[in-house]
Amino acid sequence: MLRLITKLQTLLADSQERGATAVEFGLMMLLITVISVGTVLLLARGLGARFGDLLGRLG
Repeated sequence: MLRLITKLQTLLADSQERGATAVEFGLMMLLITVISVGTVLLLARGLGARFGDLLGRLG
């Protein structure tokens, strides 16, 4: 009987752990996406200003 209870506790703990891991993984992916998009937008804005300045000097 003790083996059955132990096995059930292990099974339930594993399923709960997988759910938490999936949520954590989703939050990490969201954070990485937000940081990536922000970085690309900042770089694009900076590069656009530099190319505009360069074209102004050439033209």
